[in-house]
Amino acid sequence: MALKLRHLVTLVPFLATLLVLQLVPTTLCDANQTVATNSGSNLDAWIAINKKEYDEASKHILSDNSLIASLSKAPMKIIKVRKDGAGDFKTVTDAVESIPSGNTDRVLIYIAGGEYREKVVVDRSRPFVTFYGQPGKMPTITYDGTAKKYGTWKSATVAIESDNFMAVNIIFQNSSPKPDPRKSDGQAVALRISGDKAAFYGCRFIGFQDTLCDDVGRHLFQSCYIEGSVDFIFGNGKSIYKDTTIKSVAENLGVIAAQDMNGQSGDSGFVFVHCKIQGTGDMYLGRAWKETSRVVFAYTYMGSNINSGGWMKSQHQKNVFYGEYQCTGPGSSASNRKFGKILSDDEVQPFLSTTFIGGSQWLVPIPKIA
Repeated sequence: MALKLRHLVTLVPFLATLLVLQLVPTTLCDANQTVATNSGSNLDAWIAINKKEYDEASKHILSDNSLIASLSKAPMKIIKVRKDGAGDFKTVTDAVESIPSGNTDRVLIYIAGGEYREKVVVDRSRPFVTFYGQPGKMPTITYDGTAKKYGTWKSATVAIESDNFMAVNIIFQNSSPKPDPRKSDGQAVALRISGDKAAFYGCRFIGFQDTLCDDVGRHLFQSCYIEGSVDFIFGNGKSIYKDTTIKSVAENLGVIAAQDMNGQSGDSGFVFVHCKIQGTGDMYLGRAWKETSRVVFAYTYMGSNINSGGWMKSQHQKNVFYGEYQCTGPGSSASNRKFGKILSDDEVQPFLSTTFIGGSQWLVPIPKIA
């Protein structure tokens, strides 16, 4: 009896987590979007479209990037943030608000090491902003907002709504405690990126449920670290995650990516290339929030915490677009996968470079500072 009771106690939180995952999934950022209603899998068609875009983008060279040319002509303004008062501002918020609306030049906000407890918004009127963390002493921007108090979308510690944003060496954290799996209001976003053409280099995103809201637009996450438990990379973005560590801190059931197509156009998806998945829990690679979901994993190490089924079935899904290519590790076996496709060498090609996000037209080098 004691043995059976102990097993029952262990099972209860697992079942509670499963119930929440199945019945009360993450609230995605864009609540007003529409989704396609066609039935059947269009994965092959999506691959073909991206292959065509890849072939066209491959014709362009770096000199075609008009953004690089225009920004290189103007001097870069640097604003320094230091908690000790030795900079231009003591808070990131004050530094952001000092940038005039309609800004057209690159403005770099240099953030010295330390913890900055504040909710930060870079609104749509302030494009071309860079957050640059002190090398060797990454600053942390943190707050404990939750869906219960703010709603999922507004719970973000940092919300980027402007275009052409960049972040280098920054820790984005939501410091709220691990949510109760029996409740549906524990979502807590560390960063929401709602602007187009954004790049993150060497950044860390820390939270539990809904850590990173990859809302809308084209984004690159290079050499980053993302930590969470349930749907901790979610949204409608068209994004590449490259050389990035994905760590689950789930105790029981969890999901990495909850991606949904971007309206009727279907021009969105998450692509993970040369990433590493590790951590705890019984983790699924992804699931659909509404009717469609588009996620590709290539050259990614999958730890033993990955469920053998790979992808979680959603009660609302109609079309899912799940692809895997040359992944390794104990969680990469595809023998029990029920959804998706093992991509061929030719099929995976459009997803292995920044042409997937049109990067040749807007990605700019990391600024060099003294």
